Amino acid sequence: MTRPMVGALLKDLTKMVLEISLEEEMTEHLGHSKHEMLAADDGGGTPGSGGQDVVPAGRSRNVRNGTRTKTVLTDNVGKVEIQVPRDRAGTFEPVIVPKHHRKLGSVEQVVLSLTAKGLTTGEISAHLEEIYGASVSKDTISRITDRISEEMNEWLCRPLEAVYAAIFIDAIVVKVRDGQVANRPFYAAIGVTVDGCKDVLGLWAGTPGDGEGAKYWLAVLTELKNRGITDTMFVVCDGLKGLPEVVATTWPDATVQTCVIHLLRNSFRLTSRKYWDQIARELKLVYTAPTAQAARAEFEKFTNAWEEFTPFLAYDVEIRRILFSTNAIESLNARYRRAVRARGHFPNEQAALKCLYLVTRSLDPTGRGQARWTMRWKPALNVFATVFEGRWPTAEKY
Repeated sequence: MTRPMVGALLKDLTKMVLEISLEEEMTEHLGHSKHEMLAADDGGGTPGSGGQDVVPAGRSRNVRNGTRTKTVLTDNVGKVEIQVPRDRAGTFEPVIVPKHHRKLGSVEQVVLSLTAKGLTTGEISAHLEEIYGASVSKDTISRITDRISEEMNEWLCRPLEAVYAAIFIDAIVVKVRDGQVANRPFYAAIGVTVDGCKDVLGLWAGTPGDGEGAKYWLAVLTELKNRGITDTMFVVCDGLKGLPEVVATTWPDATVQTCVIHLLRNSFRLTSRKYWDQIARELKLVYTAPTAQAARAEFEKFTNAWEEFTPFLAYDVEIRRILFSTNAIESLNARYRRAVRARGHFPNEQAALKCLYLVTRSLDPTGRGQARWTMRWKPALNVFATVFEGRWPTAEKY
């Protein structure tokens, strides 16, 4: 099927979905479906009166009154001409195609949204059939999602800011069928700009058959550097062996901070479950201590991970509060895992990347999350500007 044919099919599908939805809205507004045969009241219509709705006894006289033509402009298939139902009283206020509005989304956005939630092409096809009565094959759904690939590739290669306050890195495991189904790491990174905005920097498919490794992280961080990142104050990670050396190779001045939550979990593995609460309370005295010396005095036995743990203790409490864990990227990974679990496994690397990208694309649609994030980082960024004077970009430099 050629690209123009796919475009024409999408336009027809969009028209069908919109018109079916409008008819359902009108049915809900009037309280009865089209051509429903109901008893007429005095002066009302009669059954079978030329396709017009019949006024039921005891109800309002408001009935359908034909349709009017309206041309709407969609994001992906251009202009679509649809028939909007009218009611005799003129009180119908459509929601999916509001009055005096002509700019709309399209059914393609519905497909992409459902894909981002982890639905398979078969499940999306069944959903459109059930909800809208639109018969769309799995191959057509696949072609619709394939159209996002060009946008995804541009996003993966886009230039980045020169300086980031912090970069959070982590990987998740995804099942990919490459000959046979096997676990495969997919790497992700989040950067916090000097203005406090959160930015997903990219997604990378790891080597088949390998787990998360520092060697692959070297390739990822090098790519980030090549895309424009010259410096970052912190790189926050989960304590993967060899990662501090990789970060030092890429950004020599960056401080590597291991997630305190991961260190706590590693400590729990060595103890019985009944002691976990007590250990957590005692270790809190370590990571909230005023200085590194005080923290060492609180818990001498923490020396196995001491060098990975202590960097953030050298900074003010505002910086500690936002850097002591990888929760920022763990919340992103949770969204990824939700979509991955719904799919089970992917036929290839591109399909997995496409799903993860669509999840990223659908994050924070209202922008309220970004606003909360920026407010949370504002106190720390004020301290960053003072502590990292010389490396921190000023208004004149940035």
